[in-house]
Amino acid sequence: MVVVGAGIAGIAAAYSLVSAGAGRVALLDNGSPLGLTSDKSTECYRNFWPGPDGAMAEFMADSIALLQRHTLASGDQFQLHQRGYLFATARESELRSMQQQAETNAAFGGGELRHHEPGASEHGYVLSPDSGFSTDLDGADLITNRRLIKRHFPYLAADTAGVLHLRKCGVLSAQQLGMYLLEAARASGVEFIRGEFTESNIQAGQLSGVVISTDSGLQELTTDALVLATGPHLKDTAALAGTDLPVVVEKHVKISVADSLGVIPRQAPLIIWNDPTDLAWSDEEREVLAASPETRHLTETFPAGVHGRPVGAGDQVYLYWTYDCPISERPEFPIEADDYYPEILLRGMARMVPGLTAYLDPMPRPYVDGGYYTKMADNRPLIGPLEVPGTFVCGAFSGYGIMAACAAGELLASHVLERALPAYASAFSVERCKDPLYSEHVASLANTAQI
Repeated sequence: MVVVGAGIAGIAAAYSLVSAGAGRVALLDNGSPLGLTSDKSTECYRNFWPGPDGAMAEFMADSIALLQRHTLASGDQFQLHQRGYLFATARESELRSMQQQAETNAAFGGGELRHHEPGASEHGYVLSPDSGFSTDLDGADLITNRRLIKRHFPYLAADTAGVLHLRKCGVLSAQQLGMYLLEAARASGVEFIRGEFTESNIQAGQLSGVVISTDSGLQELTTDALVLATGPHLKDTAALAGTDLPVVVEKHVKISVADSLGVIPRQAPLIIWNDPTDLAWSDEEREVLAASPETRHLTETFPAGVHGRPVGAGDQVYLYWTYDCPISERPEFPIEADDYYPEILLRGMARMVPGLTAYLDPMPRPYVDGGYYTKMADNRPLIGPLEVPGTFVCGAFSGYGIMAACAAGELLASHVLERALPAYASAFSVERCKDPLYSEHVASLANTAQI
């Protein structure tokens, strides 16, 4: 069997195939494993998927269980820590929306919602583990008790009206997870081949082999199972396999900066500001910025969603804000970022964490990095068979490929080996695109759960 793409999705697919007894498996990539987009995310995981049904919640619950199992088996090689996601707001009106989303998530198996109101006992709130994970910690805590917020999250803005702390969520090292699965896969017989997939051979309507280009020239691999896990190159590789997939790519950029003052504690969760944000400028700065067409946008209100978290054992923090994510059919490398993006990010985060203003003048030198979300219109993955018998897809993971990879690999292997499928499998099939009601369904989505 041939898996094309050695990002986290392809590695997990190869690992799951060989673990399920698939026999000989080749993992093909024209670059280094995990070298394209797999380390470009915030490297987090969550069981928060508020609809429109329970498919994503069930899928991710399976994946998190596998992540926990691999954590124990590897001796915490990829540093999975259950610190949670913390949504914060200064608007009373936003609290109701946060509560409704948590209640919907609970209905899909995400765990109970606990409300910590003003005046209530503060002993019901359970702290996150400093490291590792807790199988007992689930659901969400909606905290409107400001004393409790100040005690546990003193770095948040003083006008924070409430926070929603999602508990079965956390962080991990994408690179280390990928290498752990890759080493295990190769130990079980998976062969990594450096090369490019250029053509599929189809005889009597059935896949019979693939042509690859390597340093030694063109080679043909005989196979009756081809898996495309090619990330942002999925549309082009699917065309080589005889299928047109309705996927797009969305450019995303993150920065890493030094938090030498320890403004955000190292054990902090991923923190997300749920309010639209005006960047703080002096009157003189605002006047100058507004006068130029190039910088006027810096004085306008930015959408909700700026977020960040501490990373690693040093003093670095990731900052991320999806306010401007251009969409196209195909990726362009290298990734280029707006020159103003680092300062926009830092000023946006400073609305939620005022202590970060200490870094505005002068601003620490940021490390800017980026990649692409490969997406379907409903923000759900594509996992399963394609039009030509023998060809399969494991892709379109938007921004959740790291956390979804383990369950995606198992689901993909079940399709290839024709084994029993979980109930949510049809929600991720290519066949859903052919449903005449699919477009109406997509148009009706108020929340695709993208963060």
